[in-house]
Order: sequence, then C-alpha cells, then structure tokens
Amino acid sequence: MIDLNVIRSEIQNMHLADEKTLIEKFTSELQFSRFQRGLAINKAKQLIDDIRADNKPALLEVFLAEYGLSTEEGVALMCMAEALMRTPDNNNIDELIDDKIATADWQSHRGQSESMLVNSSTLGLMVTGKILSENSAFGRVISSAVKRVGKPIIRLAIKRAMKELGGQFVLGETIEAAVKRANKQVKAGYSYSYDMLGEAALTRQDAHKFFDAYKQAIECLAAQSTRDEVAENPGISIKLSALHPRYEVGQKQRVMKELVSSTLQLTLMAKNANLGLNIDAEESDRLDLSLDVIEAVLQDKRLAGWDGFGVVVQAYGKRAGLVIDWLEALAQKYNRKIMVRLVKGAYWDTEIKRSQVEGLSDFPVFTQKSATDCSYLYCAEKLLNKTRHIYPQFATHNANTIAAILTMAGEETRFEFQRLHGMGEALHRLVKQKDNVRCRIYAPVGPHKDLLAYLVRRLLENGANSSFVNQIVDSSVPAADMAEDAFMKAKVDLESASGSVSMPNALFGIERANSKGWDLHDECDKQIIENARGAFRTHQWAVAPITARPITNGIPKVIKNPALPGDQVGTVIEVQQQDLVDVIEDARDWGNSDGQQRADVLRKAADLFEQEFGQLFAALTREAGKTPADAIAEVREAVDFLRFYAAETEKVAQRAKCGIFACISPWNFPLAIFTGQIAAALAAGNGVLAKPAEQTPVSAWLAVSLLIQAGVPAPVLQLVPGSGRVVGAELASAPKVKGMCFTGSTATAKKINKNMARHLSPDAPLIAETGGLNAMIVDSTALPEQVIKDVIDSAFQSAGQRCSALRVLYLQRDIAQNFERMLLNAMDELVIGDPWEYETDIGPVIDDSAHQNISAHIDKARHDNRLVKQMATPEKGCFIGPTVIRVNGIGDLEEEIFGPVLHIATYEVDEIDQIVNQINDSGYGLTFGLHTRINKRVEQICSSLHTGNIYVNRNQIGAVVGSQPFGGEGLSGTGPKAGGPNYIKRFTRESNVGTKADRSSPVAFTQVEAAIAGLTKNNQSPLSSEVMLGPTGESNILSYYGRGIVLCLGPTVEQAKLQALIAKDHGCTPLIVTPGYTAGDGLDGFLVRDYLTELTEVDAVVCWSDGQDLCEIRQALASRKGAIIPLITEQKFMAERLIHERHVCIDTTASGGNAELLALSS
Repeated sequence: MIDLNVIRSEIQNMHLADEKTLIEKFTSELQFSRFQRGLAINKAKQLIDDIRADNKPALLEVFLAEYGLSTEEGVALMCMAEALMRTPDNNNIDELIDDKIATADWQSHRGQSESMLVNSSTLGLMVTGKILSENSAFGRVISSAVKRVGKPIIRLAIKRAMKELGGQFVLGETIEAAVKRANKQVKAGYSYSYDMLGEAALTRQDAHKFFDAYKQAIECLAAQSTRDEVAENPGISIKLSALHPRYEVGQKQRVMKELVSSTLQLTLMAKNANLGLNIDAEESDRLDLSLDVIEAVLQDKRLAGWDGFGVVVQAYGKRAGLVIDWLEALAQKYNRKIMVRLVKGAYWDTEIKRSQVEGLSDFPVFTQKSATDCSYLYCAEKLLNKTRHIYPQFATHNANTIAAILTMAGEETRFEFQRLHGMGEALHRLVKQKDNVRCRIYAPVGPHKDLLAYLVRRLLENGANSSFVNQIVDSSVPAADMAEDAFMKAKVDLESASGSVSMPNALFGIERANSKGWDLHDECDKQIIENARGAFRTHQWAVAPITARPITNGIPKVIKNPALPGDQVGTVIEVQQQDLVDVIEDARDWGNSDGQQRADVLRKAADLFEQEFGQLFAALTREAGKTPADAIAEVREAVDFLRFYAAETEKVAQRAKCGIFACISPWNFPLAIFTGQIAAALAAGNGVLAKPAEQTPVSAWLAVSLLIQAGVPAPVLQLVPGSGRVVGAELASAPKVKGMCFTGSTATAKKINKNMARHLSPDAPLIAETGGLNAMIVDSTALPEQVIKDVIDSAFQSAGQRCSALRVLYLQRDIAQNFERMLLNAMDELVIGDPWEYETDIGPVIDDSAHQNISAHIDKARHDNRLVKQMATPEKGCFIGPTVIRVNGIGDLEEEIFGPVLHIATYEVDEIDQIVNQINDSGYGLTFGLHTRINKRVEQICSSLHTGNIYVNRNQIGAVVGSQPFGGEGLSGTGPKAGGPNYIKRFTRESNVGTKADRSSPVAFTQVEAAIAGLTKNNQSPLSSEVMLGPTGESNILSYYGRGIVLCLGPTVEQAKLQALIAKDHGCTPLIVTPGYTAGDGLDGFLVRDYLTELTEVDAVVCWSDGQDLCEIRQALASRKGAIIPLITEQKFMAERLIHERHVCIDTTASGGNAELLALSS
C-alpha cells in the first residue's frame, strides 16, 4: 500500500510545477496511444455532426454562443442577471437597466443566432436600449414624460426576462421545486446531483444556514433514493467553504475541530439515505486543507460499506493526477469505494490573479486550455484504471473529451458522464442512447439572487469564443476543426505561448522583476518562513546610528513588542543634538556615480532583502505588530520600491540632483515606506539622512545595513534614529539639507514645512504623504458578500493602521440593516492576538499613546450612544478590538482615528452627489472605495472626487508599486505619487531664474481676493491618462488633472505671461499679479507676500524671483491654514508641478467575469 504521507508530500511539491514539464510527463506516461487518439478524433467528428443534426440545441448553449463573456453585451446581461434580483429599490434598478442596455451594441447581434427566441430577445433589447439612450434619435424623440411612464414597464419586463434567464441556469429555487422539475429527465433515465447555490460562509450564521439547507436537501432526496446502488440514486454536492466561515489554512486547528464535525454529520445522513455526497472542489489554496478534512471524515467507521462518498477533482490544477492517486490510496487504507467527479476547473481567473498579485513562482493551474484538456485525459485514464476503489464521474460538454473517454474505457468499466443543467443536452442524450452510458445532470438550486458566482464560473468555462459549447452551435466552424488531439495542440501552444498570461515574476515586463512572494496557504512555504524567522523569535537587536563617524555614546533605549510587553525586541542608541551636527556635515551626495551604477546597487539590495526575509519578518512582527501576511506584503513592497526606482534612474539622467535629502518615515510601514523614500532619493543621485520612527528602529537599521552591504557608500546613506523633536526638527532646519521626504500626520508635515521655509532654500522640495479621512460608498447593486470582505480588510487589516484604511462607510439605506448584521457577525470571526501566530488576523496598535487616543474616541462614542460594536481583546498588550461607530457622515470626524475603528453612515440613493461634495469638503483626498454594478455611477463619482487613489469593487488598501502609484492631494499630501512615474523627478532640481521683483506698486488685498473669487476652475476632465501594468482581472489607470487656481507672480510681465500660458496648457486657471500687466485677466501691481497667508482658493504659486523674495513667499505659504500649497520656482520643470495625479483601480472580475482572461485561457 502506498504511504499517504508520501503522496501528500508530492502533492505539496507539485503545487507550482512547470507547465511544459508536466505536459511532457503526461504524454510519456499516457497509455492512450496516438492511434487510439486518432480513433477518438473520428468518433468526436461523428458526435459533432450528430449534435448539429439533432436540431435540439439547449437554449442556454445558444444564448452563450451569442452572448458569451467575451462580448460586451454578454457581460452586461450577466451583470444584470445577478444584480437585478437582489437590488431592492427602483431607482437603482432603473439605473442598472439603463447602464447595461442603453450603452450596448445590440444591433450587432440582431438576427445572428440560430434561435428565434434569442433573436427576438435581441430585438427587444435593441429597442429598449434605443428608448433609454439619450444619444439615439429614437431616444431623443420620446419625451421625458413618456420615458418616466415607460420605465416601470421596462423594469417589470427586464426583471421577468432576467428571472427567465436565471431559470435557464437554476433548476429550482427550492430543493422541492428542483426535484419536481427534474422528474421528466429522471423518467428518461437520467440521475441528478443537486448543488445548493451560495458561496463561502462569512459568518457562523451563514454556515448554520448552509448546513440546514444541505440537511433539508438530503432529507428531501432521501425519498427519491429508491435504488440499491448509490450511483443510480440522486446525489448532492456540498462546499466546505459554505460550512465554515474560516475555511483556510491559517485556521486549520479550528477547521479540523468544527468543519469535520459538520461535514461528517451530513455525510452520515447521506449514507443513511443511500445517496451520493460530493465534496466540491474550490480554490487551489484550500486543496491541502480539504484533503485533511476528507480523510478525517472518510475514516469514520460508520461509513463502512457505503460507496456514496465523493470528491471533485479539477483537471486544470497541476496536482490533479496526484490527488487521484492519493484518493485511491485513501480508499484502499479505509477499505472504501469512493466517487471521483473530474471537472475542467471553475476558478481559473481567481487562480491567475492571486498568483500574480502574491508574487508566486508559477501558477497552480495550467494557463493554456489545451494543457487542461491534456490533464483531463491523463486524469481520466487514471480513474478508469482505478475502478476497484473509485467510481469515475466525468463532467464535460466536450465531444472530444467524451469520445476519448469512450475510446479509453473497457466494455465492462463502470462510470458515468455528467453535464450541467441546461447545457450539453444533445451530446449527453446521444451518448446515452448510442453507448448506453449513465448520465447525471448537475443542477444548481436556490434563489436567483445567489446566482452570480455560479454564473461567472459557468461563463468562464463555456463562454469563450473558442470553447466547445460556443462552437458547437456555430455551423460555420467545421467539425474537423473542432475535433483535435489535445496533446498535439498543447505541444504547439506551449512552444508558442502566444497570448498566454504573464508569469507572476514577469508581471512588470522587462522593466523589473516582480517581488518574490510567500504563500501562507502552502505548508511548504510556511515551513520555509518558520525556519528563517524562528532564529529571531527571542533575538535582541542592538541598534545604533549608522553614520560616517561612528556614534557610540548614548544610553540604549529599550524597544518593546506592542503585543507582548514582556518581550524586549532590543535596544537603540538615539542620535543626540551635538552628534547630529557632525552627521549632517559628513553627509555626501552620490554624485560620483552614474545612473546605471546606482540602479545596480539598488537591485542588489532588493535581492538581499529577499534573502534576509526571515530576519525582516521577525523584526516587523515583534517591533511593529505585523501579522505574517502583513510582514510578507511589507518586505515585498520594499523590494518593489528598490527595483522600481532602479528602473527609473534613466528618467533623471539629464537632471541635477538636489544634494542631501532628509527622509522621515512612519512606524506603520517601517520597512516599505522607509526603503521607498531612500531608494528614490538615492536613484536620483542624492545623499540621504534617514530618520526612522521612534517606535520601529530595528527594521530601518536592517534596511540601511543591507543597502550599505549592496554598495551604497556610508557617507551617502546615514541612519539617524531619534526623536522627532530633536532629529526631525534639526533636519528640517539644516541649510545643508536640500529637500525632505516625509510620511506621517498632516500636522507634523505642516510643522516641517514651516521649519523648511525659515531655514532651507526656498526651492527645497517637500514631498509629503499625510493622513486621510477615507470613505467608501456602497449602493444596493453591490454584492454584499464581496463588500463585507473588502470592508473588513480595508478597515481592520493591520489594526487599521494604514494611511489608506477605510474610516467612513456610507451604506445605502435600503440595504443598511441587512448589511450591518452581516458585517457585525463577520467581525466575530476575526482572531485578535499575537501577530507572530499564523491564525492571527489583527495585531496590536503601535504603543500606549496610540491606544489611549483611540480608546478615548471610542469612549466618547459609547457615551454618546453611537457605539455599535467593539470586540474583546487580550488582557495584555496594546490591543484595540475592531470597532464600529455610527455617524451622520464624514463631517462628524474632526480628525483621522488611526486604528481599527469603522464609522458607518447611511444615505438615500439621491444623496450620492452630496456625499461626494462632503468628502471633497473635508479637505482630505487620499483613498476612496466604491462598490456598485452601475458603470455610469463609477464614472460620475470618479470624475467628481478630488482623491488620489480610488478603488472600485475591491478593498481600498494595498497599493502595488508601479501599478497603483500611491499618494493623495489637499490635506493628504503634496504629490507626486510614490511608486509612480513622476516621483523620482521630484528628487532633482533646476537652478532658479533669480529675477529681482519690483515692489514699488503693491496691489490691495481686496483686489486680489475679488479677482480670485471671479475665476472659474477649468473642467475637471483629465489632461491625459495612462494604463499601468498590473495583474489580469484588474484595470489600473493613472490620470493627470490641473491643480486649479495658480497665481503667476512673474516677477516680470513676460515671465508671468509664460507662466500663465503653461498653467492653461496644463488644465489650471491662472491669475497674473505683477507690475506692468494691464490686461483685464490679471492685476497690475506687486502682490504683498504676506497676503498669501490669508488668500483662499489658491492651489499653487509660481514665481521666478530672487532668493530673498522666494523665502518670503515660501514662509507666507507655510503659515497658511489647510493644505500645503507649492511654490514653483522652476521654469523648465514647472509643468510637472502643476498637475494632480489620480489613480483608479477597478476589479474587472467583480461584476461579470473578465473577457481578457477568457481570451487568454481559450
């Protein structure tokens, strides 16, 4: 007997195997000869001809052929089909219908289908679209009154049509209705496997609901199980993720205790009813855990003698063949016969995107459809050779696959084919009649509002133009072209690899390698992590300044673990005032190197970061409270910054460096932001004085040590740990410092700006990324389960200690009550505790001071009776339980609460514009989230918000370097965006023009104020946009907008005119104020510099005067209330300073799958 553990080890090692190598292995091991494959091809041709001659295609197949997911109209219909049924209010129903129908090209589908019903539906959609469209002549003729009267009729008709469409996918909304509808096919000799609709449970209540649904279904099906042999009785499919809210590797101990128990209860019920029960296959990151659950259930002695336990295996997974070997060995060990349903696979888009986002070494699934076909046949042959302990079930609608299996199988081999309800009807009917093979129908059961995830998977499997289901109803495709040898095709496809998806490490093309990821769902990776970080579990680091002249004096300060007060992480010697003077004096820029040399050093540093991941993970967890997932993300972001800015060096090759840059970084990203600031400054040729946050010196010390080891000269990069009051203030006041980079609070940024204005050169850049009051709007068309996950991630991950974290959630009142219930229940599943442990979701806040500030805010809400929920925390450590507080809106928050606190407000659908205005009026503009299925709403809100990073139908944290450049505007920062194409340019300088200003004729303050009030800002449409590289299934677009009102102060008339011209060309509204300017669109006279402290509605000031005058302007601007306003002293680079960058990231898989992925997988 084969050792199960040996096979499990092979399964784990095969997780990310090379695709081409696997196909070569399958080809060499396959007993299905080329001659037999030729016979199968001939059989497939005959089947295809017979299907087409049958003249009874299933309506669903005809629909998919015309409206597959690779068409805009197919996506629109699918989005409507899933969203319409759950949308409770007429306003959004009308908006959704208008959005999906009025904008689509139904004309191109008119008369194209072979089905009269599909063609009639197309005509109806085309007419409806014209009625709703404001752009069509037909739509313009119809009066608005007629449209209003007509909308309820259209609404009713579309809802009914969508329900009919849903009915093509769903056998019945209840198990009783499904069984009744199935009777006709049962009498014709078919059996059924029922699948209760609904995806992963988010809460215990969800899990109990799904358990009860499965239990009720089994009880109902028991009456239908009248045959002695299980294979002749109906069956049921269950999803393990539906039975447990935390079905994931990180919660394995809990899963094995709770999920095994509930699964076994259902299994015993199925056994007593003598019906089949299949464990459905899910995402690959759950495979290993599912095998643990399967063994724990199957070994129960009470299941002896029952052949109805089944497992679904997905052939697109690279481990499928080994899983079948393991299942056979398991059945042998416990003397069972089990069912194995072989399917192609249903989570392909999810697997591809996750692998790319997490930086895995390869994909767990095949990227070529032909490779999946090979795997399917390879696995099918295995199953047909293991029938002593396995009853094979082949789920397919593909005549090629069926022909191959019929050719492989011996006459006495017992197996069955399976198809989806509504699909493959003619193929399976013909096979059943001619080959006398059992056929089972897989039928979803449940309300149409639960249809989305199932629908997406079906369309991803069958909706591509090149899929068999699509081509079978297209008589223009010859049968000879459809019948093919999968192994020959796979060989050609893998050698050409044309159109294949980008490998995870090649996500950013030739520019740079993606950072290496570690998979916390993979036991092998977890063991690698544990081996690497384990040596530092109790290690104590002795951190000292890294300077040109060593600093050894000073009293070591103890560094504590915020989660475990008794854990001393190490000590740090902080730089004192008297030492700092020498450090600054010793600082040198990197001017003696060229861009290529600097890039090579930064790339080497990136490699060193990845090599030293164990120590970095340990330091991040112990001093900053990072969970394993957060620690991985932080190291990867630091590596991405190093490689990104290394690739950017050529952009500044012809520019002058600033000189010495001071970089002050925060404690919430003590490695990533710290490294990113330094890397950009170094890449431009500057020297760096790096001040880490007081709470997190260890991570910074490790980073600087690795950078120096990579080749950065010691005087060029110096680490100066210490207090902000001493070190930060001195750096902002030292004339040798030529620029500052800061991430932290808005208040601290303004203090730094004032110090710089008083002591540094007036053209010294301040690059500040500050706080945010970040909001999310959720309307009634959004998918609640998806929103819950995204809200919890956005508000509570990293204990809410992210600049991008969600602070104010706006829920449409129609869905608020149900949504809040789901959210509060989902919060109960979170694990709060020691971040070193893999099961921990939420670690501590950074220190006692943070704990006190956040607690005070919660206590006030409790006193005001606005506290909705606060979770319990461990007794020791700086923990704040995730908290929900009710507010009226963003205006109720006086400041950012930097912790796991979510504020909820409700709104009516006609108040969205008001909410957008309130968000803009807050002055902050860092991140924003939106969940909706209405594309027009996305466009409307995105074009109105003054926000740096907007996320649609996903969470609003975790910006990826180079893909989602990060940074805000207004009170949230100065720009440019970190990890974006313009960031490194700000670390360079241009010599000032230095023209002396004529102060003889000052203009009155009231005149300037009135002139500004009379200006109209230019249209807020983007000047230009660019698509950023990123993972499949995601749209990332960076757009450029004008800053707004720009004061052009010359000081000469010619200079002021040039400034105004440049400003206009870049979307800004200029106002010239300079002596001698007599045109009506400006003011003749000198602007008293102190006016700048009080003038409102000014977004930038341009002046090319002498140093003394510029100092006055800089100081006046630094004294203003509100956002930091730039003084632009450069002529050559002026245009770069006049723009805001705004980035929009849309999860394109959220509302209807991904046509791009379909094209690549076909």
